[in-house]
Amino acid sequence: MLIIHEIAAMTAKGQITMPRTILQALGVDVGAKVAFELQEDGQVVVSRADPEHEDPAIGAFLDLLAGDIQAGGHVQAIPDDLARDMLDHAGREAGMEEDIEGDVDL
Repeated sequence: MLIIHEIAAMTAKGQITMPRTILQALGVDVGAKVAFELQEDGQVVVSRADPEHEDPAIGAFLDLLAGDIQAGGHVQAIPDDLARDMLDHAGREAGMEEDIEGDVDL
């Protein structure tokens, strides 16, 4: 079922500007990543990229964990107090102007 039909022109460099209605439907904004999948029938599916893998450090960390687990390693439980602190800070934006609390070893 067709929901939105838009047309975009390609530049000489092979670039297109995605129509605003498509960007809004995908829920993406400036700096967001989109994924393109070429299907066997020639159709291209455009979707919002998985935010979890936008940060290369997170992707590399998850790959490291997956490799360790496949090699027979295991992930050890973290201490309860650390887990609680992590949950307390999940989703909190880092304030680059905020003072650092506690001692920091460099």
